[in-house]
Amino acid sequence: MDYEGRILLYQMELLSHDILVIGGGLAGLRAALEAKRAGRDVAVLSKVNPLRSHSVAAQGGINAALGNAPAPVKDTWENHAFDTIKGSDYLADPDAVEVMCREGIERVIEMEHWGTLFSRTGDGKIAQRPFGGADFPRTCYAADRTGHNLLHVLYEQLRNLQIPVYEEWYAFSLVVDDGRCTGILGFHLFEGRIIPIQARAILLATGGYGRVYLRSTNAMINTGSGTYLAYQAGVPLEDMEFVQFHPTSLYGTNILITEAARGEEGYLINAKGERFMERYVPTLMELGLETLSPGGFRRRSTRDAALKGDMFTSTFDI
Repeated sequence: MDYEGRILLYQMELLSHDILVIGGGLAGLRAALEAKRAGRDVAVLSKVNPLRSHSVAAQGGINAALGNAPAPVKDTWENHAFDTIKGSDYLADPDAVEVMCREGIERVIEMEHWGTLFSRTGDGKIAQRPFGGADFPRTCYAADRTGHNLLHVLYEQLRNLQIPVYEEWYAFSLVVDDGRCTGILGFHLFEGRIIPIQARAILLATGGYGRVYLRSTNAMINTGSGTYLAYQAGVPLEDMEFVQFHPTSLYGTNILITEAARGEEGYLINAKGERFMERYVPTLMELGLETLSPGGFRRRSTRDAALKGDMFTSTFDI
């Protein structure tokens, strides 16, 4: 390194934290809160203001086996776990699914206590409704703005705990030293400066990458940059084909049509006016779209549906 290079490196600002969370959506903010509770110096880095993260677009709801909706049998976290694993074509990690479904009940109640304005039943409980892939009405919702409400409440908690947020920053690359990640090279978009951030642990909560497709309900920021960070650092990637998508949107604009529309008995019909889902999941009908997503089953079903003229020419009858 020449003399001018050493001077530039010496003058470069260096930030440092115990834990750096990359991503300002629901997962990233919740992780940052938990790290702060554990007494760690934690910060969040996001390429947009956290309130503009794609989590804000979630309309339909969040699943937890509260058992508030009328049903012949009371819902349990075990039922939730079974539906989750079945919906993954039995490819999901059972241990991770158990943690999510068991703790999901407490997390939803916690969000309510923090101020999330969930929709209510007549007797004042958190309202729940049917959603795709579930055998019970377990989706808790806040009208059609569930993600919006959850994200604002979490962000309030973040500000209350004075957790630093590097908003409108971009993570160029992970810094790896002797096989261990020690920080990132960050880019301050507004100032146009590259600033390294040192951290003992990096948590990637950067969302999906639906924007690898021309048409997607994902926000324009969902480009897979976080996945690339890991790949660039030599971390092997798994199950890359499982890209999250939303099965219903407005034709041409790809504006999302909430899954709740199907939960409230909206019909999918083909060009012949037929409710074609009975050919594929006759017990769940329109709520069975999510069960068509895993691996080979989805490919076979989509191929058969295309041959019958069911997919790509469908109309949503609400």
